[in-house]
Order: sequence, then C-alpha cells, then structure tokens
Amino acid sequence: MQYRELGRTGWKVSTVSFGAWAIGGTWGKVDDKESLAALHRSIDLGVNFIDTADVYGDGRSERLVAQLRKERSETIYVATKAGRRLDPHVAGGYNRANLTAFVERSLKNLNTEAIDLLQLHCPPTEVFYMPETFGVLDDLVHAGKLRHYGVSVEKVEEALKAIEYPNVQTVQIIFNIFRQRPAELFFTEAIRRKVGILARVPLASGMLTGKLTFKSTFESDDHRAFNRHGESFDRGETFSGVDYETGLKAVEELRALVPAGWTMSQFALRWILMFDAVTCAIPGAKNPAQAEDNVKAADLPSLSPEVMEKIRTIYNSHVRDLVHNHW
Repeated sequence: MQYRELGRTGWKVSTVSFGAWAIGGTWGKVDDKESLAALHRSIDLGVNFIDTADVYGDGRSERLVAQLRKERSETIYVATKAGRRLDPHVAGGYNRANLTAFVERSLKNLNTEAIDLLQLHCPPTEVFYMPETFGVLDDLVHAGKLRHYGVSVEKVEEALKAIEYPNVQTVQIIFNIFRQRPAELFFTEAIRRKVGILARVPLASGMLTGKLTFKSTFESDDHRAFNRHGESFDRGETFSGVDYETGLKAVEELRALVPAGWTMSQFALRWILMFDAVTCAIPGAKNPAQAEDNVKAADLPSLSPEVMEKIRTIYNSHVRDLVHNHW
C-alpha cells in the first residue's frame, strides 16, 4: 500500500481507500457479514481511510464502520457526510440547528466523540456562497465535535468555490477515466492551497470494472436501475453521467490497453493515481474479493505516457461531449 498526505490534516492515508456507499444501500442486496469481511480485508491490506455518509442505508454504513473500528486496533480515519437528510434538500437547510443535529446523530452511529472528517454532502451550489454555513462547521471544530471538515461536490465550480474557505481541508469529487475535467484547473488550485482530493465514483458505478454488458440487469433498489436520468439525485452519480451504451463502447476500447495480469478495475484506479493532486481513490467493495482487487491497484507500476494519451483519446472521442461541460 502507498500513502499520501491528506491536505493539511497531517494524516497520511492509503491511496486506495474504502468507499462505504455500497455497503449501506442503493446498490442492490447487501449482507452485513460480507460487508464487514470486506472492511476487515481492506484494513488487513493497509487501507486506513473510510468514507461513509449518514444517508447510506440511513446510518447502516456508519454503524458497520463503528463495529469495524471496535474490532481493530489500527488507526482508521473515518470521513462521513451531512446534509442529504434534508427534505426538501435546499440551501436554507444547511443551518446551525440542522448541521448540529446531523453531526450528533453521526457521532452516535460512529460511536465516537469526534468525527475525523465531516463533509457537506453535495449541497446545492448556493451553499458554497453561504459563508455562515462554513462558520457553523468552524464552531463544531472548536466544540470538539469535528477534527476537520471538507466538502463533497458535483461540479468543478463548487470545488473551486469551496476551497476559498480557509478551513476546508478536503474536496471529494467524481474523477475517473470518464470524468477528466477536474484535472484541468481544479487540481492546480487544490495543490496550491494544500487541499486533499478524494476521487469518488472511481469506477463509474461499475462501468469501469469491465464486467457490465448489454445484458446486465440491476435490482430495483440499485441506483443504476432507477437513476440513469437523474430521477432521484444528480445524474452524474450514475455511470458518471455517461449513457449506458456509450459507456460500454468506450470500455471495449479501453480493454485493449489493460496490461496483462491487471483487472480493468485496477487499470482504472491506477489511472486516477497518476495524478499527484489526488490523495486517494475511494472505490466500494461488497465482499473481500472486491476489496483485494481494488487495493492491489495501489502498488502497480505507472502507466506510460503513450497509454495515458490513448485513454485521453478515447475520452475525447466517446465521452467528453456528454460530460465535460456539465460538471
């Protein structure tokens, strides 16, 4: 396992870490025993950072992470998120009373006195222009409820605005072979301000595993079945905003570039880690085998400039016009 500094937190975190959305819900059936086994296997292999949220299974994911921490002696940094419990999910809901209540609930779920890293959970763009919201987070740090805070965003615009606030330590943003825009301006600014970057949706909802086909089906409670056009939340969260058929065509071209002995998942994760601005990728895993496959990407050799250019060409040919200027 390799480690990189997470912004200005002083933490060194595993370059392939653990995204805990799938073990909470909206990814089809999930088994808590298997989920815990996946978490334990990740820690065995050097993972020391887990990203979760209060809405993943309505606290289910946070509680599984708390159980893991209870059973392990290693230092495990845990990031969670707040805000998506709001209904309606509007900017005005990001106020002191609501944020404090969300934090208190997550503290209970995680069975801890202080949250390592709290992230605003893809709030409306207007929130990034509300300094009072970030003042509330500062107060929660001063009160000892949070150690650090950051944001999870949908758009590059939101990421750039968020890091203007001096105590935003991290930005979680969709970054993968199908979503390359963050590497342009945002990464440069994040490096300049020493802000950590968590690459979320690194495998494009499974599309970049190379395992999906035209015949693949998804359970009714899997967002890949019900959110392809943004019916429930931002369209970009599902297959990174790329329509299913186009994604499959691009994957077929990418498949030819995968080195012998690598899985396509490892190839996709290694591409992300080619960017020094990225602190870590946070793929999900529902079982130990998936966890092992993901983690191996951290120690693979660099991709050649020629392969990187071919990936860029595939992106420009199939995907760029669909996503580049949307997010």
